[in-house]
Amino acid sequence: MKPLGIKSYGSIPHIIGSRLGAADHHAHEGQIKIATEKVRDRHDKVYIQEKLDGGNVGIAKLSGKILAITRAGYLAETSPYITHHAFNQYVQDNEERFLNLLNEGERLCGEWLLTAVGTKYNLPHEPFVAFDLMTGRERIGMTEFYDRVYTKFPIPRIVASEPLSISQIEQILEPSGHGALEPVEGVIYRVERKGKVDFLAKYVRQNKVDGKYLQDTVFNTVPEAYKYLYDHVRVF
Repeated sequence: MKPLGIKSYGSIPHIIGSRLGAADHHAHEGQIKIATEKVRDRHDKVYIQEKLDGGNVGIAKLSGKILAITRAGYLAETSPYITHHAFNQYVQDNEERFLNLLNEGERLCGEWLLTAVGTKYNLPHEPFVAFDLMTGRERIGMTEFYDRVYTKFPIPRIVASEPLSISQIEQILEPSGHGALEPVEGVIYRVERKGKVDFLAKYVRQNKVDGKYLQDTVFNTVPEAYKYLYDHVRVF
């Protein structure tokens, strides 16, 4: 069942020079220029965030209830992947926090980092990092996102707030703001116009290996308060 009736989160196109997977595609040439070279005018704003390497998940508020969902939009508790069941437990344990944050019909999208996917982390914060607050297919702008989410949940590190090329990004990308023990995967470009999100694009480094830790369950290091979730995965 898909409670939202849609996917929780779609794909983000790549800028030129980013490593593409089999199903990936490039952003429009004009969008790439805005993100990496020069904004159109004073109404554009570019935010460049550290890209995290975990599982894309969401927390939705529907009919007054809090639901843990996967990227595809299904309930996390129905997933065949054990890390999603640990995520579902985390959401249940933090239900009040999500009830207080979300309005009816909204969902908080983010990265679930309890287990490693292609990068290991020694996390300085809880294993969920929020990167979007959405209703349907619309996402709120960065100012409102910061006002509502920043003091409540970890969010991706802002690498820069201006257009930057890949070569410029690579000079300032390290160290990770989230305890990555391997090279940071890349960045997400968020371009807003007049305070509203216009488009997203991403850069993934060429030598990134997707999912190299998925064969076995490899735990990232999390703060003591969240280590109980390890056992939830082990006994599943």
